[in-house]
Amino acid sequence: MKTLILGGARSGKSQHAESLAQARGKAVVYVATAPRFPEDKEWQQRISQHEKQRPEHWELLEEELSLISILHSAKHEDKLVLVDCLTLWLSNVMFAKKDVADETEQLCEALADYSGDIVLVSNEVGMGLVAETKLGRSFCDAQGRLNQAVAKVADQVFFVAAGLPLQLK
Repeated sequence: MKTLILGGARSGKSQHAESLAQARGKAVVYVATAPRFPEDKEWQQRISQHEKQRPEHWELLEEELSLISILHSAKHEDKLVLVDCLTLWLSNVMFAKKDVADETEQLCEALADYSGDIVLVSNEVGMGLVAETKLGRSFCDAQGRLNQAVAKVADQVFFVAAGLPLQLK
């Protein structure tokens, strides 16, 4: 089962993903894509909050860029893989100056071929103001394209607002 969970900042999308993962009754591999930025105390608090809300027995992989290689490896297919989140992965791809369209295509091909259970969290960033900068607009465009591409290969898609999940697919 491939599940995509979309929502805005602080919408409850990660909590919904975690509750889905627990309900499926499998061992969980939590893939965190956030860079650590030790000098940013507020960022560290956000990471700490995520760490506190998930069960301690879940396996943790901190992987900023190599989601595709995780999916190509069959060693996690007997477990549920929870990726939180594609938005940070995308920003990491952009800052690494990788080809976003190519990385998106490779990710979707790997997802289509992946036979395990996976839940992916991603931000829906296209519902607000248009970004002022070229980089901001490029990111929003790339995020929208990524979400659409992943939604096509997903078996289920949820949109979460105010902690309430709405199943789209």
